[in-house]
Amino acid sequence: MNGGGREGDRRDDEVRGARRIPGPRGAVDDLDLEAMERPALPPPGGSTPDEAVPEQGAPESDGDVAPEADAVDEPEPAMTSAATPVLSHQVLKALLGAWALSACSAEETAAVEDHLTGCAPCADEALRLRDAVGLLHTDGSLDLDPTLRTRVMDGCLGRRPARIPVPDWATPYDAETARLDALLRDIGDSEWHAPVRLQWFEDERPATRRTTVAGVIGHLMAVDGLVSAALGLDDPLGRVEMPLSPARRTETYWAATRPPATRAVREPWRDLTHELIRTASLAGRNVAERSVSYGDFALPLQDALLDRAFECWVHGTDIAEAVDYPYQPPSAAHLHRMIDLAARLLPAALAGRRSAGLAGPAKELVTPGEPGRSVHLEVEGHGGGDWYIPLDSPAAVGSPRRAVAQVALDGVEFCRLVAGRIPPVEAAAGQEGDREAIRDVLFASASLSRL
Repeated sequence: MNGGGREGDRRDDEVRGARRIPGPRGAVDDLDLEAMERPALPPPGGSTPDEAVPEQGAPESDGDVAPEADAVDEPEPAMTSAATPVLSHQVLKALLGAWALSACSAEETAAVEDHLTGCAPCADEALRLRDAVGLLHTDGSLDLDPTLRTRVMDGCLGRRPARIPVPDWATPYDAETARLDALLRDIGDSEWHAPVRLQWFEDERPATRRTTVAGVIGHLMAVDGLVSAALGLDDPLGRVEMPLSPARRTETYWAATRPPATRAVREPWRDLTHELIRTASLAGRNVAERSVSYGDFALPLQDALLDRAFECWVHGTDIAEAVDYPYQPPSAAHLHRMIDLAARLLPAALAGRRSAGLAGPAKELVTPGEPGRSVHLEVEGHGGGDWYIPLDSPAAVGSPRRAVAQVALDGVEFCRLVAGRIPPVEAAAGQEGDREAIRDVLFASASLSRL
């Protein structure tokens, strides 16, 4: 088959003179270093010019060995100080980043600093890099300032005011929905099913309800539907007749959501918040006083959106705790407005509890609009201030001169009390005066909470 062996002989002749591929090398651990012959070392002081240096790395060949080429004397390269090697401008420029980070060797550092004394462009670049490195070693918190969005928007609107601005009374809702949406964008798909425990105060004791992150957003959307109905928009829960009570609307939505809601609920909720803000901005001035019914009570639209902003923050905190996410309180200006709304609702809450036999009887009735017995509510810290809560009649006016007690709380703690997150008996940091009046105000504050 191979032509009498001639073809095979020809192939052998062709490859006989070629270099062989060396076989696999043994591992270092397989070498017997003690048995290997070691090269002779030159005497101390270095080799003399007449000594020949053995040739290194010449591969062996199975064919004829070519005669050695005559050695060519080459001039030795100029040697410089080991402490400052001679490097080109491009190499030194490339080392500036490592130099700014103090990552160069001692020799490279000396070479770069010698170069900077004579090269102005590199010196300017080195200064900028050193300043940038300083920003990498900050001791401040990496969490975003909750006022950042407001300051950025104010800066933008200062340069070019909006043709139709968002009303001032709607800005807390705008800010809190944006902050909550930023949290929702950051969490993964599995975290939408993380358990969340909702809390509020009912029948003189704490109440709880377990749901998921997606269920919380569905709850917010269900209650936002009350505001959309007041603005003439479609109900986000559909065309079927829905109850007006926030708790019943939420339970109806949860019962109809099978299987449980996923992250798909985020987009319709966010679209609804945008539509509410847009409609309120375009509706004109009189819309702020339009009534929003909650079933058992009603609020003007401007207070209803402030109430929705408060709930967005409270439930945003619930979600953040469930998924271990940093979440800060609202800005001081917005938090002050939320506290003010709760303080304005307290006289009616006190009257309702008194009618139900849950608060002390009225001790001194006055003409509507006249100063009456009051509790001085001193809210300290973030968003704080002073409020005087009339005790005996919701039509009376709170007065410092008629104050019979004083309660001091932190701003965030007061909001947690109003949200039903802490019991009334643990809320006040300082109390002075009529104990019954103080208890009535604290329990009335907790009664403002709801699912």
